[in-house]
Amino acid sequence: MKNAPHNQLIDRRAASTDAKMAMLAAYRAATTAAISTRAARHAERALIATAREERRVERERAKNELETRIALEEAASQALADEAQRAESIAREMAEKALVARVVQDEAARKAARDLRYANRKARRA
Repeated sequence: MKNAPHNQLIDRRAASTDAKMAMLAAYRAATTAAISTRAARHAERALIATAREERRVERERAKNELETRIALEEAASQALADEAQRAESIAREMAEKALVARVVQDEAARKAARDLRYANRKARRA
């Protein structure tokens, strides 16, 4: 349009108006197309967010199950350790009682031997 012959003001105004209308129509067409694209992107993002949330919930559930299983295993091993400690304590106590009984028995045997020697000595003197 720049070098058009007989370029009158009315022609330039009409061309400007036509250009503005064409730009407005192109903008409206682009926004209409963008609305459907935007809706599709929004739906895709919603699906991704839902899947992400489901994976997070699944990870959390697996983590809770693992923590529960570990806690149960620790409780079981602690119960076994407590039982072993009780058994060891009972065994130690029984060993101590057996030692005391042996000491008492040995002391009684020594006393009996001493009494026998004393009685033999008395018998020889009498």
